[in-house]
Amino acid sequence: MTIHILTLFPDYFTNIIDSSILKRAQSKNIVQFEIVNIRDFATDKHQTADDRPYGGGPGMVMKIEPISRALSATKASFSGKKVKTILTSAKGRLFTQNVAQEYSQLDDIVIVCGHYEGVDERVADYLVDEEVRIGDYVLTGGEPAAMVISDTVSRLIEGVLGNDCSNQNESHSEPGKMGFPQYSRPEIFNGWVVPAVLLNGNHKEIYAWREEHRSKDSH
Repeated sequence: MTIHILTLFPDYFTNIIDSSILKRAQSKNIVQFEIVNIRDFATDKHQTADDRPYGGGPGMVMKIEPISRALSATKASFSGKKVKTILTSAKGRLFTQNVAQEYSQLDDIVIVCGHYEGVDERVADYLVDEEVRIGDYVLTGGEPAAMVISDTVSRLIEGVLGNDCSNQNESHSEPGKMGFPQYSRPEIFNGWVVPAVLLNGNHKEIYAWREEHRSKDSH
């Protein structure tokens, strides 16, 4: 899979995609990232990618022209592949674990990061497949949302995690399903003790205990 991120702030992603699981995914050539600077597709000498909104109002709006050119250049090699183009937007579809599972089956994901007071509505109407939000709040820009989406999708792709069982039966793998409490060494710390059932080696009892303790109040 290749995740293409179109942004006004490409430096935002440098350290994140070169760390931890995402770095490992790239080193294994399982997931690749292409960070595209939208300003590179502006036509004026100042690389203008935003302008005042028609009808007045505060702030600036991202222009459709450089986004359209950036998308055309990015999609040039996509013929016949499973691709989805999304726009980060506070009014978009809520990104959930089920949506991440859906995206993990794609060959390419293109994420356009919104910014400022918004993006020219014609981008949503004509240039992307859907708008997506990661929660019911407003971010300064779409860059954090793009990384949440990238991280969540990448870890679902076979081979990315050290153990492919790591993403099974975890929180949100089913609607409303939460993870069970986890413990590690030492067995006793500050007088706080690991539940005895987890130490007895009886896998049936351990499974039953974990299922019983799956709840939003587990932690």
